Amino acid sequence: MDDRPNSPEARDIRYHLHGYTNARKHQESGPLIIEKGDGIYVEDVAGNRYIEAMAGLWSVAVGFSEKRLVDAATRQMSKLPYYHDFGSKSHSPLIDLAEKLVQMAPVPMSKAYFTNSGSEANDTAMKMIWYRSNALGQPARKKIISRKRGYHGVTIAAASLTGLPNNHLSFDLPIANVLHTSTPHYWREAEPGESEEQFSSRLAEDLETLILAEGPETIAAFIGEPIMGAGGVIVPPAGYWEKIQAVLSKYDILLIADEVICGFGRTGEMFGSQTFGIKPDIMVLSKQISSSYLPISALLINEKVFEPIANESDRIGTFGHGFTGGGHPVAAAVALENLKLIEERDLVGNARTVGAHMQARLRKLASHPVVGEVRGIGLIAAVELVADQTSKAPWGKPGALGGVVNGFLQQNGVISRNMGDAIAFCPPLIITETQVDTLIDAFERSLAAALPQVRPPG
Repeated sequence: MDDRPNSPEARDIRYHLHGYTNARKHQESGPLIIEKGDGIYVEDVAGNRYIEAMAGLWSVAVGFSEKRLVDAATRQMSKLPYYHDFGSKSHSPLIDLAEKLVQMAPVPMSKAYFTNSGSEANDTAMKMIWYRSNALGQPARKKIISRKRGYHGVTIAAASLTGLPNNHLSFDLPIANVLHTSTPHYWREAEPGESEEQFSSRLAEDLETLILAEGPETIAAFIGEPIMGAGGVIVPPAGYWEKIQAVLSKYDILLIADEVICGFGRTGEMFGSQTFGIKPDIMVLSKQISSSYLPISALLINEKVFEPIANESDRIGTFGHGFTGGGHPVAAAVALENLKLIEERDLVGNARTVGAHMQARLRKLASHPVVGEVRGIGLIAAVELVADQTSKAPWGKPGALGGVVNGFLQQNGVISRNMGDAIAFCPPLIITETQVDTLIDAFERSLAAALPQVRPPG
């Protein structure tokens, strides 16, 4: 920590409350201040360069220095720096982006609705679903089923959908009408001798049991990430999404695919829904939609969702929901240019091929004494660390080993993130195989540095 009273670090401690940070520890250690970005790299105020192995927050697809996005923002800022979509107003970037997203969707969609973040989008999805249920004369159908360890944001409703304890503790969450079902983590949750298909069947049975216990007439929707992100990069087991969708279809329950992390190429397909055969009624999009150069998010809704909402807005006289910055023209222009870059440079294909290389390199570490599981697909992965491979027991307090290794990673020039004891890798989609090798080499050095703490010599 820089102890100069007017240093950036000291002023950050004095004036800034950080998200996802221990506020007391931050007062002791201070921030890592990032000053520049270039490709897959970022640089701190001291001139230290890091591979940004999390693409910021799972989101900077095209890297940190894409001039075409800067130019797109500049052009739009000069032409129309702000407008909104209230009261039937619109503007060209919003129209173009809505059309682009609906046409890109892997299943038929009717309309795009714009918000500013994934959290806002998931709050909006919940409100839309309640509004729709009332429009259909089904006022009891308000409950939404999420999953333990799922992540859907941090606003009040979205944080309720999120199934992580630290997003609920001391916030008086979750709110009413939010339920949570089983986590599809085969390595951690499967019973002895249970195959992936059997595990998936059991989780589908868990879901159906919950629906029947609550009353099918009270369940409006199920929400899930194609791959669970902040919950530990949990890749669904064989048959999981097929079996879950069969249960939802049986009881006429809507399916929301939270594509905030998986969308726009992360899994080696344009959408995670394509990777896992998901046919959602609502898709939630953010992060890589603009490579997070500017805040923007969107919901895609199908006719089954749109038509009752349109009818209810006609009955009431308006759809009484919206955001000042929703569909912001500068953010929309940047998102359009970002999607052009993803397509022109075949970054989805790069995620598939370079991602296969990253997955292969990581899987070579499966026999390392502190590696419990390596999992992932495309350019998203996690390595879960354990003190004992057989029992899968953590080293001391859960998350301690992940924190130690993540600290060594940063010393070795890589910014990652430990979710408990799972170290995540989600680099920009532009990463090359050579850069992946540099990244994994640094991870190997970090594991080697941590090993003597876990297993002291002798």
